[in-house]
Amino acid sequence: MTQLVPPPSTSGKGLLERVEDALLPLINLVFLLLMFFIVAGQLTNEPLPELPGTTPQKQVRSPDADLMVRADGQWLVDGQALTGGSLLEALPVPDDNQPLKIAADQSLTMTDLETLLQLLEQGGYAQVLLLTEPKA
Repeated sequence: MTQLVPPPSTSGKGLLERVEDALLPLINLVFLLLMFFIVAGQLTNEPLPELPGTTPQKQVRSPDADLMVRADGQWLVDGQALTGGSLLEALPVPDDNQPLKIAADQSLTMTDLETLLQLLEQGGYAQVLLLTEPKA
C-alpha cells in the first residue's frame, strides 16, 4: 500500500526551529515597511496651510459671570475694577435661588480666593458658583 502523505522531512531541525525559519521572511517584511514609513513620513515644523472654506477659530469671549477675578487678585464687575468696599454694592442682591457666578483666573492663589469668599459671605451670599474653563 502506498502512502498518500509523504513523511515529514526531518532535516535535523525540530518543530520550533522550522517555525522560526518560516517567520523570518515575515519579520524582514515588517521591518522594511517600518523603515519605509519612517523615511517617507518625516515630520516638519511647518504648519499645514489654511484650507479654503474653513471657518476661523472661534473668538474667545468673556464668561457669563457676575464677578471676574484676575490672577493678580483684581475684582471686575461689568468690566469695572472694584475694591472690597465697593464690590458688595456693585454685585446683584443675594438670592438663594440664583447663586453668584464667579469666574476666577486659573493661576489665582487660594489665599486670594479665600479672602474673596469671606467677603462675599459677610455680604450675605450663601451660595456661589465657581465657573471653570473646559479642557479643549
